[in-house]
Amino acid sequence: MSITNVTALRKNLYGTVENVAQYNEAVTVTSKSGNVVIVSESEYNSMMETIYLMSAPGVYEELMKAKSSKPSEYTDYNPDEEW
Repeated sequence: MSITNVTALRKNLYGTVENVAQYNEAVTVTSKSGNVVIVSESEYNSMMETIYLMSAPGVYEELMKAKSSKPSEYTDYNPDEEW
């Protein structure tokens, strides 16, 4: 993650935005009133999706259960199977 201040960001805003969008590299911008982080839209959407999924009751527990399961316990995906 890159770190810059507001003055430097102003001088190279276009380049910074292009780097964030192209390489998914977040940039921390420091200022006297506090810091902000610039992230790409795809990274932001990914974070929002994770927050949404993890806020649903039972999802975290199911993920942890799946994480600890053995490959022999896996089942094949069946698109006709009802959920």
